Amino acid sequence: MHPLKALIFDVDGTLADTERDGHRPAFNAAFAEHGLDWVWDEALYGRLLAITGGKERIRHYAEHYAPETAARPGFDALVKALHAAKTAHYVRLVGNGRLKLRPGIARLIAEARQAGIRLAIATTTSPENVTALLEASLDPGASSWFEVIGAGDVVAAKKPAPDIYIWVLERLKLPASTCLAIEDSENGLSSARAAGLRCLVTANDYTCGQDFSGALAVLDDLGQTSLDELLGR
Repeated sequence: MHPLKALIFDVDGTLADTERDGHRPAFNAAFAEHGLDWVWDEALYGRLLAITGGKERIRHYAEHYAPETAARPGFDALVKALHAAKTAHYVRLVGNGRLKLRPGIARLIAEARQAGIRLAIATTTSPENVTALLEASLDPGASSWFEVIGAGDVVAAKKPAPDIYIWVLERLKLPASTCLAIEDSENGLSSARAAGLRCLVTANDYTCGQDFSGALAVLDDLGQTSLDELLGR
């Protein structure tokens, strides 16, 4: 096994349980702000998570549950406006301290920094969301600890396509064999594996029933897992 040079983290559901208590209410607030009667409850949102990317999720919902809205002239502009409003609501939620990192995440990041292991992000969420979560949950300026942040629309094809991980690896200038991805979902695992990465999965309430075949390991969280254990020392 090649020595580990970098950890590449997914964000939503991996760094923190952001989906149910962060993104979902932020989407609902954006819908109300724009006069839509859409409400994504926890069960519906769990199904919608099969669609990666916030704008893609809005579009999918409209096409399947509100086709009259999807058929409106200017629907593309509405999708962009809804997503921008949702991002603003989410950033406020995070800034108010509403979302905490999952067990073990802060410790693992600290251990990696101390060991000289590089850090990166590979996510479909917006760059503003990433920065807000890192700096509210870790430390002001914590986003600078991550050498590469691949987020939002930097690639056209979202997970499970490998594009975001390939983009990050190119900028790290590292082969996939020297990096470890940390994910929470089947889509994320598929994305990482397709890019040639080893992948550790920390499942959550929304993803615990998914297929994680091919993962290096599947854990409930990283609360009892040290960097040395990840490295197999």
